[in-house]
Amino acid sequence: MAVRLKKGNTLELRNESGSQVCDFWAFKEDNLHESLSMEHCRTHLGRNSIREQDELVTNWRRPVLKVLSDTSPGVHDMLIASCDLNRYKGLGVDGYHDNCTDNLRMALAAIGETATHLPSPLNLWMNVGLDDDGAIEFLAPISKPEDVIEFEALEDLIIAMSACPQDITPVNGDDREIYDLYFRVR
Repeated sequence: MAVRLKKGNTLELRNESGSQVCDFWAFKEDNLHESLSMEHCRTHLGRNSIREQDELVTNWRRPVLKVLSDTSPGVHDMLIASCDLNRYKGLGVDGYHDNCTDNLRMALAAIGETATHLPSPLNLWMNVGLDDDGAIEFLAPISKPEDVIEFEALEDLIIAMSACPQDITPVNGDDREIYDLYFRVR
């Protein structure tokens, strides 16, 4: 799903199951070449996590979103790229598998837009760890049912969201089930 936010609007995302990950992108409405950038956010924030009151920046280092509130334990991923067909092939899937990269393209197309590039998402509620050797661990979310995160638009934006369809690894919970996410714009 993609939605347009005007400067000052808020977007509230609710994780009803507590275990559903959301790949989340933001693009400047007047210039889709400028988008929320995880690598720039990590540098801007000086950490690999978001917190309430953080301002998130674009690939042009301009603030576009503010984290107003987060009822979850605050575990969100800023490292992992969106899943795509090649990711699923690497996991042993034959044929097509729903994926967040295609979901982003379709969400933008549904509102008459085309992605100029595919930035890495902010993976809301995704629990990615590093083991003692630095290897990436895909873990089940630690968020709770009905957790909510709320953002304020600091610019006119297009927000795209994908309920991650990953059912091979436990990123959407040990049951590997996919659940709906809910959002509200105010």
